[in-house]
Amino acid sequence: MAYEPYLPATDMPRFVRELAEFVGFDDAEAATVRRTAPPVLAREADLTAALYEHFLTFPASARFFLGPDGEPDRVRLERRRHSLARWLRETAQAALSHEHAYYLLTIGLSHSHRPHGPGGVVPPHFMVGAMSLTQTALADVFGAELPPGEALAASRAWNKLLLVHLAALLLGYLPARAS
Repeated sequence: MAYEPYLPATDMPRFVRELAEFVGFDDAEAATVRRTAPPVLAREADLTAALYEHFLTFPASARFFLGPDGEPDRVRLERRRHSLARWLRETAQAALSHEHAYYLLTIGLSHSHRPHGPGGVVPPHFMVGAMSLTQTALADVFGAELPPGEALAASRAWNKLLLVHLAALLLGYLPARAS
């Protein structure tokens, strides 16, 4: 079977499906994500709050969440936490559907094409860093809530899925070219 190059953002379901296959995220891995989602979702508010509080400790990332007075914009932070919580809940479903694939691209575009607003364009290295922070926080949840073997399986499955998500998010930063 010959490989047909395409522009990934024009066929997000294909891009996500092929990348999931490439990293070994299959039906069994998706089932693991769904099975291990309850302890993650039980800590949704704590996880999202911790991530944004972390951002506020670094001037380079805090600038996206400060008001005109230089203080944290709590209303904006709450909206961002709500959006992150939605992403986390949808991720817990482990669905790599057509809609979800384009949802991920939309998130990437919203971070990479911010000509105005606090901080401007979010640099891609912050997207990578945020995903790393999320992976670490999830591993901590699994380590605290699951038996060791299940914690490892959960971390593996979630990490594969999160890196598929990261690749889709980063498409918003890249110039279009066939892959």
